[in-house]
Amino acid sequence: MTIGNSASRKQYGARVSSQTPDEKPQTVFALSTAPGRAALAVIRLTGPDAATALSGLGVKNMPRTRQAALRKLHDPQTGALLDEALVLAFAAPNSFTGEDMVELHIHGGLACTESVLAALADLPYLAPAEAGDFTRRAVMNGRMDLTGAEAIADLIDAEGRAQQQQALHQMQGGLRDLMTGWRDGLKTILAHLEADLEFADEDLPGGLGKTALAEVPALCAAMQAHLADTRGVQLRDGVRVALLGPPNAGKSSIINALAGKDAAIVSARAGTTRDVIEVAMVMAGVPVTLVDTAGLREAGDDIEREGVRRALVQADEADLRLWVYAPDVETSGAQTRGPNDLTIYNKLDIKAAPEDADFAVSTKTGAGIDGFMAALEARIGDLYGSREAPVLTRRRHAEALSEAVVALQRAETIADTGLEMAAEDLRLASRALGRITGAVDVEALLDIVFADFCIGK
Repeated sequence: MTIGNSASRKQYGARVSSQTPDEKPQTVFALSTAPGRAALAVIRLTGPDAATALSGLGVKNMPRTRQAALRKLHDPQTGALLDEALVLAFAAPNSFTGEDMVELHIHGGLACTESVLAALADLPYLAPAEAGDFTRRAVMNGRMDLTGAEAIADLIDAEGRAQQQQALHQMQGGLRDLMTGWRDGLKTILAHLEADLEFADEDLPGGLGKTALAEVPALCAAMQAHLADTRGVQLRDGVRVALLGPPNAGKSSIINALAGKDAAIVSARAGTTRDVIEVAMVMAGVPVTLVDTAGLREAGDDIEREGVRRALVQADEADLRLWVYAPDVETSGAQTRGPNDLTIYNKLDIKAAPEDADFAVSTKTGAGIDGFMAALEARIGDLYGSREAPVLTRRRHAEALSEAVVALQRAETIADTGLEMAAEDLRLASRALGRITGAVDVEALLDIVFADFCIGK
């Protein structure tokens, strides 16, 4: 049955479910907008009985495909009016899921939403959707690949403009096209290699296989370059910026200035911050977590020692470290600096900053704070912004790409001694790339990809 033609619309009123009593319903429904009071709420249905559900809600005059129509929805048990909804129908395969779909745009009051959902639950041929059910079906029906599905989840979760742009780039096929191009290159190399093996006695150019294998190092280097770029994963997870330094250097005051609020306790007493304090904000379109830590020094009690230990853990895990110093506090021990770390000399009102400080500020007078904040935002934008979106956005991408690189490196080393083994390694590399898009092993990957999806998407 296809939604939208005149013949099928005439049959809706008499149509019964395609499910037998013992079968699990193939058609699912879910609230696709956030629960709670709102002007509108959208409920989606997908599956072979999507149109039957409209009949079950008392809709007799079915809407044309892709044309919004106002219809009254009634309780299937009592016949009571539930709402007047804007109804949209989509026919398979030209829908988001590739199945027949229906959208109910209803009033967003809590009672209205719950009554319509309850009415749908009363229909025996429907079942509530699980997390990611709609997008999972889109993947299974060939409407998108796994990277597109992941991009949808990332777009829903995006908190900053840079995350949004990265998700859109992937949703439009940036990662898929790259992986497909690499796989196509491997297929060409493998075809030449197998031709050399299978038709050695034929009139083929000499050394055809080894000539093809000469392209492997460049392909492997391109993959390694993308593997080394971790910005995509960091941007998706959000950037952690840790403030480190000796006690009473002004770390808490700086984090309060960056956050624009009193997020951390500020006191003249050294060692006030004993635990990790996190403040979330967006800088240069990038979600940033500012982490205030305990002062680094030889701690005097168990609590302070634990605070110092946690500060060192944050230093290791942070994407960017801000080392804060001041003229009236002693710095204990040399600290290892990363290439992206910044040093901030605080309490400029007491003493001028040394020449090696990246920034000089006074949280007391406000001197230098605006310039420091602008420079920090620019640094985060340069490092993690979406001028040209990195393509690897999840750890599973990196793991699969690492497998492909290892296989190609192995193929390079054995090319002179065994073309058969080199060909097998090329197949393994192609298979690893295929797992990123779901071209192979898609069933095994579905639960991993959809684990964090929301209901109704």
